Amino acid sequence: MVRGAITRLVSTAGVLAVTAAMAIGLAPAAAQAEEAAPKPPAKPNIIHIAGKNIDNKLVIAQADNSRLFASLLSEVSWMAGARSQTVPLTAAKLGPKYIVVVLANKSTLQTYELFPMAAGGPRAHRPAKSLGNKKVTDGWFYGRLSMPEALRVSGVPLETKPDVVAGGIGGGVGQDIDVNAKPAAGVDQVLGEMRHLFLLNGAVLVTILLGLAGIAFLIRRRV
Repeated sequence: MVRGAITRLVSTAGVLAVTAAMAIGLAPAAAQAEEAAPKPPAKPNIIHIAGKNIDNKLVIAQADNSRLFASLLSEVSWMAGARSQTVPLTAAKLGPKYIVVVLANKSTLQTYELFPMAAGGPRAHRPAKSLGNKKVTDGWFYGRLSMPEALRVSGVPLETKPDVVAGGIGGGVGQDIDVNAKPAAGVDQVLGEMRHLFLLNGAVLVTILLGLAGIAFLIRRRV
């Protein structure tokens, strides 16, 4: 009986020893797996703007103005994975350049060059090293038509450009705009011309009906 108790005690001690050894062996592996797990990508929360007539860079933080931050981020974030759309213009046609840097706290995530007053509509440039360690090709894009207004609201000293309508969605389509083109006719003028056309057509129709009625009357008298 004593021998059986000793045997059970030895067996239990062996099981505990094996369990402890496995636990000790698995602990470093679990720690290494935890360290090797990829960290989630950092989320942008700050935007810096520098450029012509800006003495101190503008800082737009998500915590201070989430709506303005989201508006600015939408102007550039779509270019991160987009293909180049156009070729660079000459410096004279590009106009003033503004460098927009997207950060997560103090870490730079993206860098872009914006040209809101370019001839034919806003343009944007994505430098080859704009995304930090990620490989990306140098690219030029048609910017959104809302780019000048978004930058102006952020504090960039821009003048109103009357030949560009604010608005549009990512990756706008550039076009040459004729500043000297005459504006479209007003609503009143269009309605007046339509009314004149209807009256003219009505008069012609009445004349035709009267002619047909006269012919029918003559034919009836002869019959």
